[in-house]
Amino acid sequence: MKIGLLITIIALGVCGPALAQDRVVGVPNPDALFTSPDPILHRNKQTTYKIIKELLEAGHWDRADRYLTERYIQHNPNAASGRQGVVDFFTKVLQVTPKPIPDKMATQIVSVVAEGDIVTVAFPSEMPDPKDPSKTYTTTWFDSWRFVDGKADEHWDSALKPE
Repeated sequence: MKIGLLITIIALGVCGPALAQDRVVGVPNPDALFTSPDPILHRNKQTTYKIIKELLEAGHWDRADRYLTERYIQHNPNAASGRQGVVDFFTKVLQVTPKPIPDKMATQIVSVVAEGDIVTVAFPSEMPDPKDPSKTYTTTWFDSWRFVDGKADEHWDSALKPE
């Protein structure tokens, strides 16, 4: 029994560094991920790109009607469904104000996957280490949108309710 415990301790000591996480990082050219040879997937990816760049990055929620359906179903537990519910969340709750729309997206992107009427974007996310608040770790945030006639009609993400 003591030999088994010793082997386990040695294995943990040797393999411990192998269990360390590689940082989640974005690709060098995220704009290139928002294209597709399929015209419907391309349209949906381009609308996703504009949602991120114009609405989320630049705060131009006055443009939400260009990219979100009126009924926009929201699965994030912090924002109400409906286009107006999402606009109110960003403009009234988070108090986002518009700034110039950049030529290129600034947000780091890991991947963009489009299939059928769904586009999913993976983003690197840096979080405080709960075991040591002076440190951080990276993980991946996901946003998925379902499209109807070129506009986002439903949204899912990995959001949690604040404590």
